[in-house]
Amino acid sequence: MTMERDIVKAILAYINGLPNGLARKRWGGGMCVAGDPDIDACVAGRCVQFEVKRPGQNPTALQMKRLEEWRSAGAVVGVVRSVEEAQKILEKNLQYFRTDDPARRI
Repeated sequence: MTMERDIVKAILAYINGLPNGLARKRWGGGMCVAGDPDIDACVAGRCVQFEVKRPGQNPTALQMKRLEEWRSAGAVVGVVRSVEEAQKILEKNLQYFRTDDPARRI
């Protein structure tokens, strides 16, 4: 069975490997906002927030509310279960990936 932490680790490695990409795992706890997404990132100047779930699992209502708050503020957001899903969301939402420059392509 795929563990959520393994998916998070793979997505972090992917985003941190992109030119102009930076991602961190958001840790829960008393100093954080409940329900905030697992991954806090910036790719090519755009805020990216990903809630990571294992295949077959869904986010809670509070997690979906937090994603919508981020989306309303202009962030690229999504619920992802793999690196491929994260790539698709980034490709769809970021002009950065729509280029002929091979150094900036996925």
